[in-house]
Amino acid sequence: MSEVKYTEEDIKTLSTREQMRLRPGMWIGKLGDGSQPDDGIYTLIKEVVDNSVDEFIMGAGKVIEITIENNTVTVRDYGRGIPLKSLNDAVSKVNTSGKYGSSAFKKTVGLNGVGVKAVNMLSSRFVARSIRNGEARTVTFEQGIETSDRWESGVAEKDGTCISYMVDTEVFGEYVYNLEFVEQRIRNYTYLNTGLTIRLNGETFCSKNGLLDLLQENIAAEEALYPPIHLKGEDIEVAITHGSGYGESYYSFVNSQYTSQGGTHQAAFREAIAKTIKEFFHKDFDPSDVRTSIVAAISINVEEPEFESQTKIKLGSKFMSPDGVSVRNYIMDFLMQNLDNYLHKNPSTAEILHRKIIENEKERKAISGVQKKAREIAKKVSLNNKKLRDCKIHYNDKDKLAEDSMIFITEGNSASGSITKSRDVKTQAVFSLRGKPLNSYGLTKKIVYENEEFNLLQAALNIEEGIENLRYNKVIIATDADVDGMHIRLLMMTFFLQFFPDLIRQEHLFVLQTPLFRVRNKKETIYCYNEEERQRAVQKLGANPEITRFKGLGEISADEFREFIGEKMRLEKVRLTKEDTIHEMLEFYMGNNTPERRNFIIDNLRIEADYVEELI
Repeated sequence: MSEVKYTEEDIKTLSTREQMRLRPGMWIGKLGDGSQPDDGIYTLIKEVVDNSVDEFIMGAGKVIEITIENNTVTVRDYGRGIPLKSLNDAVSKVNTSGKYGSSAFKKTVGLNGVGVKAVNMLSSRFVARSIRNGEARTVTFEQGIETSDRWESGVAEKDGTCISYMVDTEVFGEYVYNLEFVEQRIRNYTYLNTGLTIRLNGETFCSKNGLLDLLQENIAAEEALYPPIHLKGEDIEVAITHGSGYGESYYSFVNSQYTSQGGTHQAAFREAIAKTIKEFFHKDFDPSDVRTSIVAAISINVEEPEFESQTKIKLGSKFMSPDGVSVRNYIMDFLMQNLDNYLHKNPSTAEILHRKIIENEKERKAISGVQKKAREIAKKVSLNNKKLRDCKIHYNDKDKLAEDSMIFITEGNSASGSITKSRDVKTQAVFSLRGKPLNSYGLTKKIVYENEEFNLLQAALNIEEGIENLRYNKVIIATDADVDGMHIRLLMMTFFLQFFPDLIRQEHLFVLQTPLFRVRNKKETIYCYNEEERQRAVQKLGANPEITRFKGLGEISADEFREFIGEKMRLEKVRLTKEDTIHEMLEFYMGNNTPERRNFIIDNLRIEADYVEELI
């Protein structure tokens, strides 16, 4: 092998703009095409809206207007407006911000003077307009390069800032906004900022009851064992209830930022809940018995918070302020006083909670024997688990690729073989099912330990003690797109809904979408995920292209599969809302056969066009 030359010409210095456009993932996480709620186009919206929310937090501007039309995003707030002389620098120069120890901003989301600059650099067109006391300045950029700067006086507009931009397809490729994802982010902003009104394309969102509204939006009333406990204090708000299922589900926030990976505040909250309730009942309950089936939300405000990445999804701060009390002690003291007072004043809630803890304790003790045996089996096979092809980097590792970690749950050896050969061994693991798993609906958690396959899967995911130890950010069900594959998909969803619903509530469960057709000629190959895409591909490639219908994952070669689980991977997130009552849903789809389900199947039966062609 010949030696590759390495000279001064290989050393390059990039401007901030060039570096952002070349390596956008460093600043906004992944790119994506808009099909997933954590795709970069939604991160950019957040970076702009964060600044407007910060204005509200500082008491300036109660309304934010957002429009998304023809891929152009416009965010208008009615705050103080960016100081006009600094407008250009504020939207174009990294490390320029009004939030570096300034009294003008405290306990805000934006910290590092990066967010809106990234939006600017990654947009084909970016316009920032600030209005203050009848004067206005508008600066325009294209791909981060200034193209115009206009000053005005005597304007009649209300004070505030307006940012308008179009994400650059040269960086992101083709993308489409899913307004449902944007709407959920907006709801979170309003839950955390009572009195703030946000309008999205004319639809108004506002919350009167803060985190209480969030809990009621995300858990059906019949699933809550008691009315949610809602407590507020200076720089802290919590809402707590218990459901009838398993696991723990938390919605945690810092300075209005949704911390999906938790952090020091969520850990302190879990500890404080267990300690407070144990001391209230004067009983040494196991913390897991207190927390099993809890659904809770916590929001705190911290001065100069430290997050573990630019995307701000995990809090690292140990103190409420640089010279203040620790996060742990602040949350502990608040709950020890306020939750204790609430339970004394609401004995009916305390009684229901006590019964739930006793039930959890009885079940835990009932399965302790089989649990110990199952753990021993899982420990033995973990050294040589034929079902698991593990990856090198996991979600709970301190690695920049930790968020990319995922595990594919596949049916049979043929499907797992293709994925195993084509996967990225750093971040992608594979767990192979042996045919159809057991229908776990109506069974107790004892079955998780008695059933070898479920036990090994639980051990692979490392979720027995709670999903804070989850080893993979994405748990992906990968089955054939046929009747058997759909059934396996439902059985696996039932398993997670029954025993680990928090895995779904915290948005870790996905379904892999794989192509149904391959359409190609001698020059080009197009993979199609539905009939409409197939028809467009046929039109594009012209007369008589070769069309292949994939009937199973095992039919797709490893070389082809690499494309479907790489950057162009299509995932469908499994989600729960308050309309999705777990018990009723599982009873209907996975319970004993009923006339209602039979009629539903008959009424919704359809035959795909290609099958009709085959029949004809």
